[in-house]
Amino acid sequence: MVQTKYERWLSRVTDDATRQQLKQMSKAEIEDSFYRDLEFGTGGLRGVMGAGTNRMNIYTVRQATQGLANELKNHGAAFCGRGVVIAYDSRNHSAEFAMECVKVLSANGILAYLFDSLRPTPMLSFAVRHLNCARGIVITASHNPKEYNGYKVYGEDGGQIPPDTAAVILDSIEKTDIFDDVKVDENPDYRSIGKEVDDAYIRAVKQQSMGVTIPDDLKIIYTPLHGSGNLPVRRILNEIGAKNVFVVPEQELPNGDFPTVKSPNPENIEAFDIAIDYAKKMHADLVFGTDPDSDRIGVAVRKNDGSYFVLTGNQTGTLLCEFILRNMQKKEPLSKNDVVIKTIVTSEMLRAVTDRYGVTLCDVLTGFKFIGEKIKEFEENGNRQRFVFGLEESYGYLKGTYARDKDAVVASMLVCEMAADYFKQGMTLYDGLVSLYQTYGCYLEKLKTVTLTGNEGAAAIQTMMNDFRSHPPKEIAGSSVLRVLDYQTGIDGLPKSNVLKYIFENGWFAVRPSGTEPKIKFYFGVRADDEDAAKSALCRIEQYLDNLLA
Repeated sequence: MVQTKYERWLSRVTDDATRQQLKQMSKAEIEDSFYRDLEFGTGGLRGVMGAGTNRMNIYTVRQATQGLANELKNHGAAFCGRGVVIAYDSRNHSAEFAMECVKVLSANGILAYLFDSLRPTPMLSFAVRHLNCARGIVITASHNPKEYNGYKVYGEDGGQIPPDTAAVILDSIEKTDIFDDVKVDENPDYRSIGKEVDDAYIRAVKQQSMGVTIPDDLKIIYTPLHGSGNLPVRRILNEIGAKNVFVVPEQELPNGDFPTVKSPNPENIEAFDIAIDYAKKMHADLVFGTDPDSDRIGVAVRKNDGSYFVLTGNQTGTLLCEFILRNMQKKEPLSKNDVVIKTIVTSEMLRAVTDRYGVTLCDVLTGFKFIGEKIKEFEENGNRQRFVFGLEESYGYLKGTYARDKDAVVASMLVCEMAADYFKQGMTLYDGLVSLYQTYGCYLEKLKTVTLTGNEGAAAIQTMMNDFRSHPPKEIAGSSVLRVLDYQTGIDGLPKSNVLKYIFENGWFAVRPSGTEPKIKFYFGVRADDEDAAKSALCRIEQYLDNLLA
């Protein structure tokens, strides 16, 4: 089967680069490149770039786009006439893949809007709504290593497509032969977009400001990590009056090789090494960075001893949530109709914060698309509930409904305003975090990720999930499990999902396979009266997990 697929590709590909790559493949490389088709799900496609059915390349991109075109045609000519908007980030081949999307859509008689250069993913989400498009496509692998690229589809509401739409597109893709059934227009007709959408987007982001003046002496270091955030982030900070902003020069310009970092992921502390070095030299108050498609933001803050503390996604999100609610409350009463939305693996500290301010906390499945779906649901119900803030532990945040995906551009603005708010009180963001712990108790969380590649890795991940499901732990790190939540069965009206969560006194533990990478993820969190006790409890769970995986 694998060999047959390989030989077919060798005879059918039309570009010399792919053909040469195929000829140079070892037996093991052929197996890994062709043992399966790259899977299309609610996160679209994501994989290592290269030749083969299990790789990101012009042929898998074309096939996916043909499948999407077929799905669009099922909705009729009027729906298709609204068009598809396409964006791409700084990754290698992103611009090329975006143009391949244009070629296929054009060949199918579907209008394509293409950004004139790289743009953040949240701007794509905004553009779908702004231009009233039927669908959106963004070429990105988000925070993955440089070898990866991806293809994400957005619905007419600007949110990532829900599972039922993804299933229809997948069925269409599977019925589309990668060579025989794909239409390609080598001289496509499309509309280039840029400044007008940029301006409208920045206006929408600026409307989410909490109105905090940025002091001139607040020093800020920003790194785009070679991605798409450079221009929009600098622009929004300039428009809110942040004057003391310094961009890391080595990481300023787009570069798909990401030469200064092992991985362009703000979740990895190492990504901030160069930025923090600059911060130390300049005695900066705040450091933050955005990932290649600028939907995630990582933050580091100066402590009183001059060192820098890198906040977790949970810590940044909790600080932002409390900052937003506190400042909203100064202007208007808050109620249970005001809603903060988090994912099921995001810190339970949010529950303590929202309870204090009298607003509702809503849990959704892992993935920001589910937050976007909840916003859509509020709109369809006549906005009886007001969306205030959405967040996930993986460094994703959104305030406002102008977009339906996490947005590091709006988050960068809010982080700077929040830092300024504490700065005026003679406090750093780290001091702010400590004050929240004193108020609510110390909540700490951790994520451990195990990577298992290839066919064998996928099987091993499935075996682990089966074992957890059939033999649930009765005790975790000395604490009795009080409740087992198997989201595969459907819980609290949420869609079924391959996630398990175990609740015990003052803590929780969850396990789920990644939907976009060959990984299984273990999340856990604790609450204690002080930081030392919380750290100790977290260490016990980590040791429990290490023993489990040994």
